[in-house]
Amino acid sequence: APHSAGMLGLAHRGFVLRDPSRHLARFLRSNGYHTCLAGHQHLTSGDPRKLGYETVYESGNGDAADVAPNAVSFLRQAQRGGGRPFFLDVGFDETHRPFHEAPVDAGRYVAVLPGLPDTVETRQDMARFHASLRELDRGVEMVLDELEASGQAENTIVILTTDHGPAFPGMKSTLTDAGIGVGLIVRAPGMTTPGTVIDALVSQIDLYPTICDVAGLERPAWLQGYSMVPLLDGRSKRIRDEVFGEVTFHAAYEPQRVIRTDRWTYIRRFEDQEHPVLSNIDASPARDILLEHGWAERIWSRTSLFDNVVDPLQRDNLTDRPEHAIVEADLSRRLEAWMRATDDPLLAGPVPLPKGARVNRVSDGSPDDPLVDADFR
Repeated sequence: APHSAGMLGLAHRGFVLRDPSRHLARFLRSNGYHTCLAGHQHLTSGDPRKLGYETVYESGNGDAADVAPNAVSFLRQAQRGGGRPFFLDVGFDETHRPFHEAPVDAGRYVAVLPGLPDTVETRQDMARFHASLRELDRGVEMVLDELEASGQAENTIVILTTDHGPAFPGMKSTLTDAGIGVGLIVRAPGMTTPGTVIDALVSQIDLYPTICDVAGLERPAWLQGYSMVPLLDGRSKRIRDEVFGEVTFHAAYEPQRVIRTDRWTYIRRFEDQEHPVLSNIDASPARDILLEHGWAERIWSRTSLFDNVVDPLQRDNLTDRPEHAIVEADLSRRLEAWMRATDDPLLAGPVPLPKGARVNRVSDGSPDDPLVDADFR
């Protein structure tokens, strides 16, 4: 869990890992791997070599057009490395904001995501989002093509994933599916079948034990998560009954926890913040339109319960309804049990801002407002 690792907020705002020696790059390097970072990482604002990266390509930004060639250079170097195993972490900024530009009026040909106001401005913004996706696709293609050309594709596991939902209101920085439902594609030669779709619940904390198992490395005793290998090789249809997610600090303090099962999503908020925390919502045309129509005065519920089968967009909050009391009580119990098992700091009350970290005040209207290191609530 992020709170177990100490990452309660954003690295570029001063939040740090509790123990960098547990980072995957450090672990693999200690087991003989050549570890490389090409592009963006979000776990330290300092030298990423402290996380265990032996080679770091400084591209100046995280754009795929700059990052992918560096990743290609590393793969060519690895091919000449005499068979030493490697771990290549490729971090693209796409599709974070600001999006890439799109042709004028390109929004006429795209649809906005469900839950967003459908206007000329939001459609054009969505066209820019698609332009960013195309750049991301080109970057991924360059890396995969070089992996194939280098002759290393058949003994390399490839994992493609994202860190949160799209940067639109009600998505990124939320704990609904639109926020925690991230992309995940895994290619493990000799194990996975191209085109297979697996519907089982998995969490990103399952990636570390999966990599250990595929690489034949003993899992560290402190490791959380479940190996996905039984899913990837078809031996099992599921490895877990629920996934958990969290937000503590983003731009501002907005502590929340979630348990998500196949059928239900239960979210608990831990502060008396009745209204949206605006600095946690990226600037966008959709945000502007929502704010013009009073969205900032919307009342948040302290708890939310959604039926993911009959309400897949998670719009109908069923909390406190008598017919769902047993379900809600069970999910609440399981969420609290996970928090206790992982020593969640929220159990002791409001989480203090770590020394050296800076955030927005909860009352700020934008993440661009001045940052503070005290009185942030």
